[in-house]
Amino acid sequence: MLDQSILQQVREIFKNLDAHYTFRVIADSHRNETEEMRQFLNDFASCSDHLTCEFNQTFQDNSLEFTLLKDGKETGITFRGIPNGHEFTSLLLAVLNADGKGKNLPDETICQRIKSLKGAIRLQTYVSLTCTNCPDIVQALNIMALQNPNLTHEMVDGALFQDEVNRLNIQAVPAVYANGEMLHMGRGSLGELLQKLEERFGSEPNEENRPIHREFDVLVIGGGPAGASAAIYSARKGLHVGVVAGRIGGQVKETVGIENLISVPQTTGAQLANDLRSHMNHYPIELFEERSIESTLLQEPHKLVMTRGGETFSAPAVIIATGASWRRLNVPGENEYIGRGVAFCPHCDGPFYKGKHVAVIGGGNSGIEAAIDLAGICSKVTVYEFLDNLKADQVLQKKLFGLPNVEVFTAMQTTEVVGNGEKVTGIRVKNRNTGEEMVHPLDGIFVQIGLAANSTPFREVLDTTPIGEIKIDAACRTNLPGVYAAGDVSSVPYKQIIIAMGEGAKAALSAFDDRTRGVI
Repeated sequence: MLDQSILQQVREIFKNLDAHYTFRVIADSHRNETEEMRQFLNDFASCSDHLTCEFNQTFQDNSLEFTLLKDGKETGITFRGIPNGHEFTSLLLAVLNADGKGKNLPDETICQRIKSLKGAIRLQTYVSLTCTNCPDIVQALNIMALQNPNLTHEMVDGALFQDEVNRLNIQAVPAVYANGEMLHMGRGSLGELLQKLEERFGSEPNEENRPIHREFDVLVIGGGPAGASAAIYSARKGLHVGVVAGRIGGQVKETVGIENLISVPQTTGAQLANDLRSHMNHYPIELFEERSIESTLLQEPHKLVMTRGGETFSAPAVIIATGASWRRLNVPGENEYIGRGVAFCPHCDGPFYKGKHVAVIGGGNSGIEAAIDLAGICSKVTVYEFLDNLKADQVLQKKLFGLPNVEVFTAMQTTEVVGNGEKVTGIRVKNRNTGEEMVHPLDGIFVQIGLAANSTPFREVLDTTPIGEIKIDAACRTNLPGVYAAGDVSSVPYKQIIIAMGEGAKAALSAFDDRTRGVI
């Protein structure tokens, strides 16, 4: 079932395994996919003497799952479905991480927070094998299961368990449930998931968890293009640099295709994120991922940044490069129907709307690209743009207007997401020129109206624009000495990857210049 070239790569990856791993399978013999799972796992297990399969057939409960055992003991990781497609990497990493050889294992501080989670927690993640965001969630929760024996995680292929998907009314993935209740929907990181689990279940106090204080010459907050550039330029000056981030790559990791990064004709967000990490690893830069900022003290000469979990970071120079997040409509019904008809990622959630009528809110590049993608899946796509004209590049508009199942309305303000209590049934819009309001029936709404600056932890002490961007001068300096901002979180115009990289370099050079002149 698996291609020989893939099997050879897996053999190479698993050649140094130490423990023995068993795939304990429970499968209903009446299911068509049971034989497919058997072939898949037999092929996979053939790649190492440290892998074996144990098959247990049943005849009535529609089971199709396997659990990972390490030296005969439960790891807490289960796959319900065949982890092909994007989830193949999740299976690889489940074994590697259980063996302590994975590349995405969290550091000691994050591991301790995971181990401190209170009570027994059963996690389930419903996925689509075509979703590019689902593996991040699956891999993060698998790691948690490995770290905490009271926590289990189960990946569920929604396409193979449609009855559950329909019962739970899931219309977007990844969808994470904790002890049977919704915990998280959509893209996310280990840090975000861990924080949600801490908030819901609490943490056990541990006397061994002493506060940790770390000092640097330059502290960069954010690991996207601007943050990586700032860290690299600072490290090249011989400075001790720390990077505190939710994840390396930041928002760029959500971008599927990138074709305007000069000298790189084509890449993906995931690949660029990996390249940013690789470049930073060429220097003695300390990376602290999966962190969320709880508070800051930036007015003093030696600035302090406090993160969840009791860590404190300090430096005379702080470069804020926290980027931006998807902007929401902030209209009635939006929050209520997220995951039940309101979505933000056409690549992940588009397949749920095959043959249905959807709306795309936003006429910029991201909105029109989404509409083009969805037109190949959905029966009809309606684009609503607030302004009088679309803002997308002409090449995208030309392609859009050549599609037979797309309609476009401009000068339209979304005023309400309409639903029946279970799912979206329509959208209420107002014509900004005539004032006329109308409700258009449809099945789903994809919000693509741009990004909002991630500046909340800093707004009390830093000057910001009316839309929350940190104000900077031409050299990326803020209103506080020793504090700089770069990239999408700042007031710099044009939110582009290449501009963020340049701004990060500029912020680092400004910080170094201030250091040499004795300003900080």
